[in-house]
Amino acid sequence: MTGVCAIPGLNLRVAPDQVPMPDRDMPADSDAGVAVFAGGCFWCTEAVFAQLDGVTGIEPGYAGGRAERANYEAVCTGLSGHAEAIRIRYDPARIGYGRLLQVFFAVAHDATQIDRQGNDVGSQYRSAIFPQDAIQASVALDYLRQLAGAGVFLSSIATRIEPGQVFHPAEAYHHGYAARNPQQPYIRQVSAPKAARLRQYFREYLVK
Repeated sequence: MTGVCAIPGLNLRVAPDQVPMPDRDMPADSDAGVAVFAGGCFWCTEAVFAQLDGVTGIEPGYAGGRAERANYEAVCTGLSGHAEAIRIRYDPARIGYGRLLQVFFAVAHDATQIDRQGNDVGSQYRSAIFPQDAIQASVALDYLRQLAGAGVFLSSIATRIEPGQVFHPAEAYHHGYAARNPQQPYIRQVSAPKAARLRQYFREYLVK
């Protein structure tokens, strides 16, 4: 499928399943099986990645700011420097870092929005990748250049690569929030459609 994507909130020039895989991926023998991404509300990104076969665990949390301000109330002010993020643990023998990057850009969020996702506004909702090592940082940077060169998005990519940042797990009540609260209005209106995109466009990579 080609042409402008009609799905709200993606800003893609192609259909999600036409977003290319990275030309370069993490070498399997160098992949520790941990990735940290920020793409708006962590309830939503967690709900997307939790469906992928090979993902063994996900923690919502905060990355990119000062440790003493790593709590929900402080992060919500937009002044702590943190982004709402998720730490994904995965089995590199079943799913690679490159596939996670593809899903992150294709369905999990709109990578062209600066310091926001839809009605969620502030630097805590920025699009960011927090590499765990130099190889991840290099792979992510190459992929940003690849996507920009391919003209995948209708606007410039706003995703930041922020190496050397500590991940701080969020409060317990945030973990698995979408799965535990499927009828909550925000989950129904914002999180559930993102999770549904993955099932529609990447069903071959879902947990069976």
